[in-house]
Amino acid sequence: MSDFRIKTYPVGQIGTNCYIIFREQLKKAMIVDPGDEGEFILEECRKLSVTPEAILLTHGHFDHIMAVKEIKQAFPEIVICAGENEKMLLNDPSVNLSASTGRPCLIEADRYVTDGEIIDTAGISAHVLATPGHTEGSVCYYMKEEDVLISGDTLFLESLGRTDFPTGDQLKIISSIRGTLFPLPGDTMVYPGHGSVTTIGHEKSYNPVALYRG
Repeated sequence: MSDFRIKTYPVGQIGTNCYIIFREQLKKAMIVDPGDEGEFILEECRKLSVTPEAILLTHGHFDHIMAVKEIKQAFPEIVICAGENEKMLLNDPSVNLSASTGRPCLIEADRYVTDGEIIDTAGISAHVLATPGHTEGSVCYYMKEEDVLISGDTLFLESLGRTDFPTGDQLKIISSIRGTLFPLPGDTMVYPGHGSVTTIGHEKSYNPVALYRG
């Protein structure tokens, strides 16, 4: 039986899904999209008795990054990973929308990852899938051995991410979903940036992108 675990924590003002992903035997973890409530996330790590080794960001919007600095301060050796085309959003509070919240935030990743790259940390291999559209530098993380996809704000349950924010592009997000995510095995579990878990098979049947003929 696998000791692979994913814990989901909706955080912040719009309930962004932060994920703590770990193997029970190793007691090491990766944190995906710590969008806010840093002390809460750190406390959950303590409850799970896991030490975070990496922060994986799916994109740079404020609701996915606001707790990064607090976690980095608690664990200075942690490695912050983000897509190579997301530097502008991470470094500009007006573009990542944090300035409009009254809590301007800018982040510098330790590692800017590219399509096809593999992040090996905490005993887990995460394949980087470049999925531009919600933002230009949006990425998803595919854990092939576990049949798990972390989809950020690219793919939701029977929906997709909005594209009316800076660097968003509707045609690109449709192409990313249809060309990069839908070819994954149908039983792949999809953990999105907001809302409920779904599967690739379900989305290929019920997501409006599957019916798009543009």
